[in-house]
Amino acid sequence: MLALPLFSPFQEYISIPTELRISTSQSSPETSQVWSQSDETRTAFSSENVDPTTSDVYHEFAGIPLKKTDVREMKDIHLIPGGHSVGVQLQTKGVLVVGHHLVNENKEESTSPGEQSDIQVGDILLKGNGKELNSMEELSDIVKSSGDQNESVKFKVKRGEETFEASLTPSLNKQDGQYQIGLYVRDSAAGIGTMSFYHPESGKYGALGHVIADMDTRQPIEINEGTIVESNVTSIEKGNQGVPGEKKAEFSLRDDRIGTITKNSSFGIFGKLDEDMENEKYSNGLPVGYSEEVKEGPAKILTVLEGEKLQEFDVEIVSNMPKDEPVTKGMVVKVTDPELLEKTGGIVQGMSGSPIIQDGKIIGAVTHVFVNDPTSGYGVHIEWMLKEAGIDIYKKEEKLNKAG
Repeated sequence: MLALPLFSPFQEYISIPTELRISTSQSSPETSQVWSQSDETRTAFSSENVDPTTSDVYHEFAGIPLKKTDVREMKDIHLIPGGHSVGVQLQTKGVLVVGHHLVNENKEESTSPGEQSDIQVGDILLKGNGKELNSMEELSDIVKSSGDQNESVKFKVKRGEETFEASLTPSLNKQDGQYQIGLYVRDSAAGIGTMSFYHPESGKYGALGHVIADMDTRQPIEINEGTIVESNVTSIEKGNQGVPGEKKAEFSLRDDRIGTITKNSSFGIFGKLDEDMENEKYSNGLPVGYSEEVKEGPAKILTVLEGEKLQEFDVEIVSNMPKDEPVTKGMVVKVTDPELLEKTGGIVQGMSGSPIIQDGKIIGAVTHVFVNDPTSGYGVHIEWMLKEAGIDIYKKEEKLNKAG
């Protein structure tokens, strides 16, 4: 058995995929063969044994079944590529604790009731005295009411995956005559990013390509609701080695709304648009290119550098790292376009979510910049963003009735 790794057919066995994904434009597995790239052993394995109930391929050597490849047919998905600059506002689920402060109840002693009750930075206050908390105003009302009655506030607190109860009594700040609990809190966050794709059939979209985290706690923001709006790029701070650049943009949450945000995950923000999104260059959309189709070499990204003008720039896929499990850093992308390098220095903050196009297919989105090399960064494969958006990429398997 120790000699098996040296046996060429055994090496071929190892290289045979456990799953083969085919699009509707590809040949059916019944008429195709699955081979590795070794010419010497091209005839060692047969892919002719197809289970008619599943289309799975069984590989043989010398008439002995050795391995099965699960064949999955992909949906013919077309997406409108993004690249548009967007503003986002997230309303947190609960009220996020971002710091502690002392309450001057008297001159002799200053305390932070929240810190004394072991409420920590990053905790989320979900409820106060049984009432849901989704804004700082709601928290202030409960604190004032409890302080006036000299009663404690009973909080339901979330810390990571754990929830627990905490009780504290508000202290009176005599300087301003208000009851306080010694906690700095936040109930919303806003920023800019880039639209990645729009799926006309469902009205769903994906943007940013990475999670939105709180600026103080660095933890992902759990959202109650959110809004995505059009934005206008006003200037660019060029990136340099060790200092990432940044897009500057303006937007109005009241006047420029284009959709809702229902999910903030490691792969970006997701939701539905109020109306169809347009892209004049790709008005009919583009097919999806899955991770195994991505290749090292030239590609394009779409993004906005000025106003709302959508532009296409040259990049190179330096490496592709397809995985069976979701990853946010699935490929390395290098900016090669002279104009983009001149204006931005490469990838800048606010460019996250810019769609990546290769061979007429949308294959992913820009997610992170290399701080020590702003010309390069990571990209996420489009299939993981589609999954997060709730768009199924696989056709439903229909089992044939063998009795018929």
